[in-house]
Amino acid sequence: MRRLIPALDWLALPARVYLGGVFLYACWFKIIDPSAFALSVATYQILPLGLINLTALLLPWLELVVGALLILGLWTRANALLCAAMLIVFIIAITSALYFDLRLSCGCFASGEAAHEISLETIWRDLGWLALALLLVWRGAGRLGLDHLIQRSPQ
Repeated sequence: MRRLIPALDWLALPARVYLGGVFLYACWFKIIDPSAFALSVATYQILPLGLINLTALLLPWLELVVGALLILGLWTRANALLCAAMLIVFIIAITSALYFDLRLSCGCFASGEAAHEISLETIWRDLGWLALALLLVWRGAGRLGLDHLIQRSPQ
């Protein structure tokens, strides 16, 4: 176990870059076409009508900030926790849609014809990302993040 802990610190860099990249890629389509994303959010039939547009406008920008800060390794634990919370919400929404047999696209990376339909595979993918986010909550940015550099700098 003693050897595993330093290895997890080095795993933090690829985990941060990968997960941050996923969130940056996901926010891109939502930011450039918020109305299509609002339609995706509405098709899940979870949120009240009054929250759909607000969610469609704010969520992509939150994903942008969280993704960028994860890649930089700045405030890593807090951003990984936000990432984990978003993923839990996404997993619950997808599970609910599958339970009620709603045939809809994920809304994660694209809308319309380019989007893929939700499935159990979508849940497993998000659970994998959740595991990475929880690793980052636990271990932080690792040695190659701004968090580590800020901690080491003299006050």
